[in-house]
Amino acid sequence: MAGATISFGLVSIPVKLYPATQPSAGIAFHLLHSKDGSRLHQQYLCAKDGQVVPREEMVKGYEFAKDQYVTFTNEEIKALEEKATQAIAIAQFVPADKVDPIYFDRPYYLAPDKGGEKAYRLLVEVMRQSGRAAIARYAAHDRLYLVMLRPVAGVQPETSGLVMQQLLYADEVRPLAEVPIPEGQASEAELKLASQVVEQIASDSFDPAAYRNDVRDRMQAEIERKVAGHEVSVSAAPEQPAQIIDLMEALKASLAARGQPAPSGTAEIERKPARAAPSHGARPKAHASRG
Repeated sequence: MAGATISFGLVSIPVKLYPATQPSAGIAFHLLHSKDGSRLHQQYLCAKDGQVVPREEMVKGYEFAKDQYVTFTNEEIKALEEKATQAIAIAQFVPADKVDPIYFDRPYYLAPDKGGEKAYRLLVEVMRQSGRAAIARYAAHDRLYLVMLRPVAGVQPETSGLVMQQLLYADEVRPLAEVPIPEGQASEAELKLASQVVEQIASDSFDPAAYRNDVRDRMQAEIERKVAGHEVSVSAAPEQPAQIIDLMEALKASLAARGQPAPSGTAEIERKPARAAPSHGARPKAHASRG
């Protein structure tokens, strides 16, 4: 739990930061020596002579050209780092829905520290009523972070609070233009079918508790079996179902799987015949063209 200060205008609000995520929820494995089960320790080797390099002989370098480096001492790097003032300086308020989630990084909860309760509650309420979030700079851990403060609802209105969402800088996010996406347009018939498939599994809310990390649960169960002296059973991977190539047929099959017919007006679209993906090296059979 770290302390910080939110500032906007001449208002200062002392707050405490609480991590909003739980890294301990993951499962970590350590590297061991298979001979005797001892933990392994990382060492750094010189690429030229293959010798182990002790930490006191290491320097940091920036590669400005192939195999060419400019080096920095720890003192020089320290002088360039941001001074950790723990200040969260709000630069602007923006509509909360105008910040693309692609910029979201690590989240933290903010709670008022001693003496900041009233100003904290005022900030939460004015942001909630205006539908705005705050964009700020946060100086901590020798870095200058770009962050967004946004209100989050509690069980009761008086228990609403703030989340500080660490953001990525613009140059840390690749523009979509760099991704090769071919041009194309869906037909009306395809849109009708796709809309019906979407409505089958649509919901008005998101409940994260409804989803489990099945891989982690499976691994945890096998770890407990191992600890109890049992061996892990390795089973063959299940066969993948044949892939339906034709888009319209795939949409209709999705509806049929839930017992719903395709909407009217979707049979007239011209399309290639549906065919299953070949399996076990078999050559695909020829299909007669439809009239």
